[in-house]
Amino acid sequence: MKKTFLYILISTFMFSSMEIALKSVQGVFSPIQLNLIRFFIGGLILLPIVLRNGKKPLMTTKWKSIGVFLLTGFLCVVVSMTLYQLAIMYDEASTVAVVFSCNPVFALLFAFFILKEKISRLGFISLVISILGLIIIVNPENLTNPLGLTLALGSALTFGLYGIVSRWGSSVTGMNGIATTCYTFLAGAVELLALVLISNINSVAAVMDKVEWLKPFAKTPILHNVSFQYFWILLFICVFVTGGGFAFYFLAMERAGVSIASIVFFIKPGLAPILAMILIGDKIAINTWIGIIVILIGSVITFIGSQLEQRNAELEE
Repeated sequence: MKKTFLYILISTFMFSSMEIALKSVQGVFSPIQLNLIRFFIGGLILLPIVLRNGKKPLMTTKWKSIGVFLLTGFLCVVVSMTLYQLAIMYDEASTVAVVFSCNPVFALLFAFFILKEKISRLGFISLVISILGLIIIVNPENLTNPLGLTLALGSALTFGLYGIVSRWGSSVTGMNGIATTCYTFLAGAVELLALVLISNINSVAAVMDKVEWLKPFAKTPILHNVSFQYFWILLFICVFVTGGGFAFYFLAMERAGVSIASIVFFIKPGLAPILAMILIGDKIAINTWIGIIVILIGSVITFIGSQLEQRNAELEE
């Protein structure tokens, strides 16, 4: 149990410091470039754990499985995490952390509409409370940064969708969560690399330069500023936050189950803003504090609900 607690503790601090670390290199690396680097290295960090557990390497799986990983990689790395990186660029790290932590709420909705899973009473209450917390944080009457919040919501929404598609993909590939995540990261990095290479074609870059919202993505660099000067922050982002955070999360899941490991994401909405305030001086408005508390209440209800469901399932068996 001590090891499980240690795994959860490390994973919680890694995930809660994610937005702060990414915010600290804003302007140094392109958002797409940083996405590419961190998920490629993150996937490589997870690969030895997957191979140690006896899972087949990606290239020896069936073509259908590769198709699943290309889909999950596109949703997670290319779409959701790109929106996430852009949200951090346009908004406070603390706000993005809280909004993104609501992705389980969207996953619950997608599970209801796509997988036809019933929403329990506690799940519905948690859903309503979490949405209320988001509304308090957004504060529609005094919305000063609609772009940042829209990008953060888009990231949380698509990550919730990725979670549901990933669950479906696991049933197709027969692989567990850590293997699916590892191959998702690697597949998404390859897809992102292909898009980056295309953006560096002169004729394509010229067209992108003429479109306002595509202009920042023209000729996206790959290794720009990847030097010893930024070695330690890249090491922290790629190895500790991305690779290590997910590795310890899944190690905790293997030892104690999903409900216990998910404590990580229930603590993050409260811990991440506090770390952002202390380390990078993020200012947290009163309405944001209230919203954080409301979302934490919703997270606790979700946790209680998942434990009750697990207990009922064990009793039925």
